[in-house]
Amino acid sequence: MSTFERFLTLWVLLCIVAGVALGHLFPHLFQSIGGIELFQVNLPVALLIWLMIVPMLIRIDFAALGKVAEHWRGIAVTLFINWAIKPFSMAALAWLFIGYLFRPWLPAGQIESYIAGLILLAAAPCTAMVFVWSNLARGEPHFTLSQVALNDTIMVIAFAPIVGLLLGLSAITVPWNTLALSVGLYIVVPVILAQALRRILLHGGGEPRLNLFLRRLGPVSLVALLLTLVLLFSFQADELLAEPLVIVLIAVPILIQVYFNAGFAYFLNRLVGEQHCVAGPSALIGASNFFELAVAAAISLFGFQSGAALATVVGVLIEVPVMLSVVFIVNRSEAWYERRVPKA
Repeated sequence: MSTFERFLTLWVLLCIVAGVALGHLFPHLFQSIGGIELFQVNLPVALLIWLMIVPMLIRIDFAALGKVAEHWRGIAVTLFINWAIKPFSMAALAWLFIGYLFRPWLPAGQIESYIAGLILLAAAPCTAMVFVWSNLARGEPHFTLSQVALNDTIMVIAFAPIVGLLLGLSAITVPWNTLALSVGLYIVVPVILAQALRRILLHGGGEPRLNLFLRRLGPVSLVALLLTLVLLFSFQADELLAEPLVIVLIAVPILIQVYFNAGFAYFLNRLVGEQHCVAGPSALIGASNFFELAVAAAISLFGFQSGAALATVVGVLIEVPVMLSVVFIVNRSEAWYERRVPKA
């Protein structure tokens, strides 16, 4: 993890401040940028999101799916958490906190949109950043690779139906055309492009050339993320200045959801007898989010100035410090995890 990546939370905070300040000082400029759209998709932001996603997807080797059987228990636990627990637990927490407990302190017109953003955030399991967390937790690299590859494959098929179901339950009219376009733009097409580029690099110079390319391209994803944040917060500058408490309130269900899913996955792996080097990344994959996709989908579905876009951006804000805390807990609890209750 580079120095730049370790201080990602600081850069995110600075970009939030810069975005709010620029949006407040130059509202007409950013309204003009927000108006550059094609089929309700903002082209500047779409370009930035592709720059975020494609370098991460190049790292994914879908041939690793053949190794799933080696860690079938950890794979089963993570899939259960990612697809049967995580989206629905986040929806329940969003309805409880945003829709009920915090409702008096939130803008009435954005309640459902905040809930939608939290659902989008939880419906997309993390991809490339998991490699960083898994490495810090001394995780089994083949398990992490095969799990991420399998999650990406499932996400192409399952993301839209799960989001559509939960948004429907949230009393939001689901724009299926836009949702399908988002899945195509931000999952299917980037996966195809990334895998094609990966094959070209491997064919032209093998693993060394691929690794060199990824090292050079690595900062591009983070810079694109930070520039996207500047744009997102500039579009919502006036709303944020009027309601700063909103960010804190939205963060509460996200934090609860992350620790709940991480702890549940960790415990289930111990229960089924999986190794600690698999349980660690399993918990981390179960807890983290593919926030690039969530941000992209929220923008496409509801627009830049929506509560949904803001909710997904809050997920970006807390991702790094929260996941580092999960890594710390996993590492410190290794002795407890490896302790087995003797059979009678």
